[in-house]
Amino acid sequence: MGQKTNPIGNRLGIIRGWDSNWFGGKNYGDRIAEDYKIRRYLEARLSKGGISKIYIERTLKLVTVTITTARPGLIIGKGGQEVDKLKEELKKLTKKDIQINIFEIKRPELDAVLVADSIAKQIENRISYRRAVKMAIASTMRMGAEGIKVQISGRLNGAEMARSESFKDGRIPLSTFRADIDYHIGEALTQYGKLGVKVWIMKGEVYGKRDLMPLVGQQKKGGPSGGGNRERGGDRDNRRPSRDKKNN
Repeated sequence: MGQKTNPIGNRLGIIRGWDSNWFGGKNYGDRIAEDYKIRRYLEARLSKGGISKIYIERTLKLVTVTITTARPGLIIGKGGQEVDKLKEELKKLTKKDIQINIFEIKRPELDAVLVADSIAKQIENRISYRRAVKMAIASTMRMGAEGIKVQISGRLNGAEMARSESFKDGRIPLSTFRADIDYHIGEALTQYGKLGVKVWIMKGEVYGKRDLMPLVGQQKKGGPSGGGNRERGGDRDNRRPSRDKKNN
């Protein structure tokens, strides 16, 4: 039998970085438990915020929580009010200073967490699982993925006996370590029990050395508690000469 392993854990230290970056020392177990608490709390509190990943970094006194999301406006709120509330809530939970950064996901169709969650939500809303999966596969391939595989398990369509069904498009080379494969397991809570939704997305291959910091090249969203101002339309001064030429 094939020995299955999590594609993300399998690539740690090769082309993937860690979701928690800190040195544990004697309090290693407490810190892991605290990370778990922070993640569960944020996932429950921002369940409609389209959250993909939560990265946690620690120094002696400061805990930096970085949230990657497809809907940053919902988390930041009007004038950054929601972020400040969230910061205070996490301070009470951890009894430490908290800094929150928010990063926007430009192409949610290429994120396994968001794809799995959207399929699960559609199934919960009684849309046919085949239709939901085929639509997700088509939109992911349109956005330039090299391959996608979706597996749904459980009492499909309310059947008496549970079964698994797989759908695949393109290629998913799980044994190739340089293949950048994103993976997630989502759950759909239906009337007849839970359905498991597994999603693998192949984004391409990584050649040469790669920076293992998780947020390389991503755009930070604005807000008082973290995130620079988001630039729009590039440098305006550089665009003026072209207008003058048109007027001439």
